[in-house]
Amino acid sequence: MAGERIAIVGGGLAGGLLATLLGRRGLEVTVYERRPDPRVAGAERGRSINLAVSARGLAALEAVGLRDLALERALPMHGRMVHPLGAADNFQPYSADGERAINSISRAELNQALLDAAEATPGVTLRFSRRVTGVDADAGLLLLEDADGGRATEHADVVLAGDGAYSAVRESVRPLEDRQDFLEHGYKELTIPPRDGAFALDPDALHIWPRGTSMMIALPNLDRSFTCTLFWEKSEFAALDTPARVTAHFERHYPDAAGLMPALTGDFARNPVGSLVTVRCWPWVRYGKGTIVALLGDAAHAIVPFFGQGANCAFEDCLEIDRCLDETGGDWARTLSLYQERRKANTDAIAEMALDNFVEMRDRVGSPVYRFTHAVQHALERRSAGRYVSRYELVSFSTMPYARIPARIRRQNAVVAAGLAGGAVLAGLAARAVTRRSRGGAR
Repeated sequence: MAGERIAIVGGGLAGGLLATLLGRRGLEVTVYERRPDPRVAGAERGRSINLAVSARGLAALEAVGLRDLALERALPMHGRMVHPLGAADNFQPYSADGERAINSISRAELNQALLDAAEATPGVTLRFSRRVTGVDADAGLLLLEDADGGRATEHADVVLAGDGAYSAVRESVRPLEDRQDFLEHGYKELTIPPRDGAFALDPDALHIWPRGTSMMIALPNLDRSFTCTLFWEKSEFAALDTPARVTAHFERHYPDAAGLMPALTGDFARNPVGSLVTVRCWPWVRYGKGTIVALLGDAAHAIVPFFGQGANCAFEDCLEIDRCLDETGGDWARTLSLYQERRKANTDAIAEMALDNFVEMRDRVGSPVYRFTHAVQHALERRSAGRYVSRYELVSFSTMPYARIPARIRRQNAVVAAGLAGGAVLAGLAARAVTRRSRGGAR
């Protein structure tokens, strides 16, 4: 372990966290980031999708001493505020006791805090405007390109690639399975500014405008604005090609929000449409003659953002690598083998749950049947002393491995169904007994 040169590709959320964890072990770590330093240049406009940091992310931030700082800069959201078209708004708490919350945090601010922590850790070097175009795993070389297009190579014994869903490192090592599934939907960000110096909407909620095949969400910011994200089919974006059409569309489909967006048409024209992709690849680790390459975060398992678990899940990757280093005594080959074996099933599970939650958010949450079911689930949770826990709470307010959650939900539902069936049988027997007694008395 001593003297090994560790390269982390990508200075985003996972890269900053992992660099700090490894630097604290006394390792020499270099982080390569294609962008200029975002603490100087600022965040990329229109592509943030505010983070909803929950229990898993907070556990990771606790490990590097950033939990309290993150929460100081966060706004808790205790539930969803649903804005149906043509009906009254309704609030749906996330937890049965109404006390638990997910946390709206600026992606840019959290990224900056993680980079600060990494830079302050002895042994960690941050190199910005250095794009890694690939890895020669047999030669043990990173292939680099600077901001001016100049090319170079550098040696690394271990390469940990957190360079996103369209990872150049993943492309260069070509896993046996490498599938990218794109939704027909894209996303675009808009803003609801403060109104008379105050929040224009309730800041204690994640706001959702479900519209069947599409939706808009809004998360609160510390400056009392809201970051809104449209999740629409790409053809819907393309059809709104004039300011008049944009205005008319919002007044028709989002009438309560349209008047809160004075910069609507300008933001709509200026901000890009992003793509939504699920990445499934395997293996995540390539053992070359000169270096070991491992994928993490979106490079290994990008998911759609509808459960708010992308960053939380990537942070768990970092914690798992750190944990495996403890278990193997710093043996990188064994560490990364354990890491991918333990994480793969979990990331597959949350990918499927995130896709299902998109349907829930854009369609089901506005249904009276959904609201009734939601209320029943919370009633069961309050009465069962932890024996019944909703899927949302298991994902967002626990650190139970994702892969165990679907089976837990199936077992719970089977017990509830059996209880209901048993209750129905007992009710039927009681009714028959009453009927027999009544008939006997008549005779």
